[in-house]
Parts: sequence; structure tokens; C-alpha cells
Amino acid sequence: MQSVIQKVEAKYKKPAVVDVHSGDTVKVHQKIREGNKERVQIFQGMVIRTDRKDSHTSRITVRRIASGIGVEKSFLLHSPLVLKIEVTKRSKVRRNYLTYMRDRTGKSARLTGVDFDRQSVNYVHDAKAEEEEAKLAEEKAAAAEAEAAKKAAEEAATEAKVQAAVAAHKAE
Repeated sequence: MQSVIQKVEAKYKKPAVVDVHSGDTVKVHQKIREGNKERVQIFQGMVIRTDRKDSHTSRITVRRIASGIGVEKSFLLHSPLVLKIEVTKRSKVRRNYLTYMRDRTGKSARLTGVDFDRQSVNYVHDAKAEEEEAKLAEEKAAAAEAEAAKKAAEEAATEAKVQAAVAAHKAE
């Protein structure tokens, strides 16, 4: 029998997530909210750490070099803000924590690549996420349509003013 905590954890856990290992190069699609706007930001880098694989608090730490400075970001795999994780390269490593990669630069920071089936690793059928992406696309299309309608109304008003001015001019 499940405890109350396990039931709550199961409620917030995604049905399926991508199997990510240390040493993988990944693209993490994260939802960013700025004011009242939402957008998707992609963070690409190497996974240097994986924590608590089977838990709903499973986390990966991704490292990349941005403008010559190392940037590390931790992502909760089951977070609703993480829309998609895409594995682009899989490397051969023998450790779970690749903290030694922080000190490496240039050629010494390279890892040996391993062949893998990218399609089967990255395919995760998550109906909620697909529904959320469709909803965002629909909202974007509706906003564009509303903007076009507003612009058409302004043009119609301007055209009516022009017609009225031409009619007044002809009347004189």
C-alpha cells in the first residue's frame, strides 16, 4: 500500500522521461516566463551529474561554456517547466559525477563518443506536454490573428476618413 507521500509524488511525476546518463550532450527545452509572455529557451551542454534517477526529484546538472565562462544549470526532470530533453551525443564515461570536467578545457575536455539510436532514446510519448505545446501554438496564432484584425480595423477606419475627406472636397 502506498503512503500519502508516495501518492503525492506519483501525482506530480511525468509518465516518461528521456534516459539521460552522465557524459551525454543534451538540449534542454525550458519554459521561461517573462512578465506575461512565455517562451521556450534551449540550453545545450554536457550532463556532468545525475541525481536520484527513479525519484520524482531526479535532477541533471548540465554544463556549457558561454562566452569563455563555464555555466552550470540544474534541471529537475519531472518539472513542468522542462518541456523536452533531447540527447544529441552519448559519450563513454565510467563515473556518475564528472566534476573533473570543470578543470578541463580544449582537447582535454573531449570525451569518446558512443554510437546510439538517437530516435529511440529521444522518443517519449507525453500527451500532456504535446497538449501544452499545441496550446501555446494556438495562443500564439490567436494573438497574431487578433493583431491582424486590429490592424485591419485601423486601416478600414483610415480608409473611411480618406473617403469622407474626398467626398467633402468634391462637394466644395
